[in-house]
Amino acid sequence: MTQDLGQLRQKIDLVDTELVKLLARRKQLVACVGEIKQAAGVPIYAPDREKALLKARRQEAEAAGVSPDLIEDLLRRMMRESYQAESDHGYQCAAPSLGPIVIVGGKGQMGLLFTKLFQLSGYHVASLDLDNQDQADQLLADAKLVVISVPINQTSVIVKELAGKMNPDCLLVDLTSRKREPLAAMLAAHTGPVMGLHPMFGPDVSSLAKQVIVHTPGRAVQKFDWLLQQFGLWGARLLPSEPAEHDHMMAIIQALRHFTTFAYGTYLHSENINLKQAAEFSSPIYRLELAMVGRLFAQDSQLYADIIFSSTEGKQLIRNYIEHLQQAVKLLDENDVQGFIQQFADTSEWFGPLRERLLQESSTMLERQQEHL
Repeated sequence: MTQDLGQLRQKIDLVDTELVKLLARRKQLVACVGEIKQAAGVPIYAPDREKALLKARRQEAEAAGVSPDLIEDLLRRMMRESYQAESDHGYQCAAPSLGPIVIVGGKGQMGLLFTKLFQLSGYHVASLDLDNQDQADQLLADAKLVVISVPINQTSVIVKELAGKMNPDCLLVDLTSRKREPLAAMLAAHTGPVMGLHPMFGPDVSSLAKQVIVHTPGRAVQKFDWLLQQFGLWGARLLPSEPAEHDHMMAIIQALRHFTTFAYGTYLHSENINLKQAAEFSSPIYRLELAMVGRLFAQDSQLYADIIFSSTEGKQLIRNYIEHLQQAVKLLDENDVQGFIQQFADTSEWFGPLRERLLQESSTMLERQQEHL
């Protein structure tokens, strides 16, 4: 039996070696695709192509007696690598005749990311930061696009300082997670084209493929067509929104969520929970939850303070949520099991068909989480 097992394992090793060679060959082909896309100005993310590819490979896997889910997982992992490889080749420039781009706060993490992306697309990019304030007048006078990439609580103040320093034809945008106040400040400070942008990702992303950039209208939005096209070439998905709609969603998605994560993490601290032991006892879903809590506390506290404290609507949602929690605790105090079940059923019905989709997505994430334990 030991001899048979050894021989089978040797054969498996050979198959695995062939898989590595095939992946290397695929990587070479992807590099060629990236060069062609860069030259032709084709976005690195092609959703129709991806959908068709996954469908075809799933069908082939099923016919071969292999799990279609396994093949899709492998392909999606390889495609993530492919998008990064294609990004390394740069992008076509959507506005070759555009003059200099100035990123205010260009040495910050998000500023550095957009500097890199613009430079990979062939633009001339300059950074305006605290260490070169003496060059502000010259940089802004020559700029054709100014990008404000500073903390939320500084955005309006810095925008006011730029008033009168930009040419009327200069495009002005910001990258903050709030839109109403920054847009109002930009419209007041600049007579030219204005647009609000919110990248729905952090500066540590390896590629913009499938990442969302929200854009909100300000003034002369048609002047920004080339910029939105450039984002598409980077692989980003564009989501138009009105400022009020955007800020309402951010109050829910960011302010409320980050605050509840903060509160949960500080509660664990106050109880002096043994995190190592908690992780050892964790089911995959709790391990994932603990990872998200740890992720928040591994980042910049000022960033999260800006997000939470700058949102008046978010603060009110947090207060409403606390009142709701108190009502939920009342079910416990009154031992109201039927009330719990009824609220559970009502909320389940409210989720509707999205329940099954979210169940499937979360199951996939939990399976992947389990693989890393």
